[in-house]
Amino acid sequence: MRMQYATLKNKPRTLRSLTGFNPSEFEALLPSFGVAWERFVSETFKREGRQRSYGAGRKAHLKRLDDKLLFILVYFRIYPTQEVHGYLFGMSQGQANEWIHRLTGRLNEALGEEQQLPERRPANLETVLSNCPSLEFMIDGTERRINRPQDKDKQKDYYSGKKKTHSVTNVIINERKGKVVYLSGTYEGKKHDKKIADEENYQFPEGSTLLQDTGFQGYHPEGVTIVQPKKKPRNGELTEVEKVINRGISSLRVEVEHHIGGIKRCQILVQRFRNRVEGFVDAVMETACGLHNFRLELRR
Repeated sequence: MRMQYATLKNKPRTLRSLTGFNPSEFEALLPSFGVAWERFVSETFKREGRQRSYGAGRKAHLKRLDDKLLFILVYFRIYPTQEVHGYLFGMSQGQANEWIHRLTGRLNEALGEEQQLPERRPANLETVLSNCPSLEFMIDGTERRINRPQDKDKQKDYYSGKKKTHSVTNVIINERKGKVVYLSGTYEGKKHDKKIADEENYQFPEGSTLLQDTGFQGYHPEGVTIVQPKKKPRNGELTEVEKVINRGISSLRVEVEHHIGGIKRCQILVQRFRNRVEGFVDAVMETACGLHNFRLELRR
């Protein structure tokens, strides 16, 4: 018997464990997901000149829209191998692979319809942040493990000395007591957080306050007040007052760590990333941020 939403919606704890959503949150996302799916069907299967009509051929494994959404949310939340994921939904590994890539795009579009995706273009950042009720923001970097690249040059680029493994890294910016509003591009693991911020050349609204950790030491955009813990001097110690101040800053900054933890409820970001399809490692991070923002807005 394959996994179906009709069964799981009456088991909210199980559904939440498998998808990260309770039934009301799942059903709140379903209409936008349906719009994205219908648009995909119209553009792909109902286009002019197509010889076989939509619905012809072999019997579909995921006939119901809610089962399609369940399929892709379970993949993001649990991140089983495609062989296992296919078995759970009554299909082969090859069919599971096809559905994963097909539905990831639709999930991303649905979150876009709900206006929950973070901004990705650095040139638009100042405008987006200007619309936030507060001008207090937090910035941080986060790494994800990947399989070792086959190319020897890429092996060096993607090896993170900090994590002692091959990885990719992103920078996120969130509004204090708000959502994740910006997600950087996905970079090779050895690239430093500050270097990403410098290269993307972030511009903040005049009068902004930015809380950052020591990974951004020396980063100070124009017109921005920086709040950052003081680093321990080489061969020296911090004073007791400096330690108290650092703890106070850390207690404020912990919010961005909570956001990263919320994003990484999706095990696809926690386990070693196995998929080598071009651009997919970036797409899943953007979609996971959207899922976190969507869940956060509903629960607030």
